Amino acid sequence: MNQPPPIIHPRDPLHGITLETIITELVEKYGWAEMGKRVPIRCFLHDPSVKSSLTFLRKTPWARERVEGWYIAYKDM
Repeated sequence: MNQPPPIIHPRDPLHGITLETIITELVEKYGWAEMGKRVPIRCFLHDPSVKSSLTFLRKTPWARERVEGWYIAYKDM
């Protein structure tokens, strides 16, 4: 099925994008090792999983901001 392209909100580049989507896309593009180098947090470095990353990033604003910023830069490429 064809889905319409996401509506881009003019002030929020992450509008409509879930944290799970962000993590999944970054892992597919860069892998867990590179994610751990760029954002050195335990959930990326030791036994990484999307679930553990979601749990940590939802509770840790500074780490979430770094991951979201990286994702925005990756999408702008």
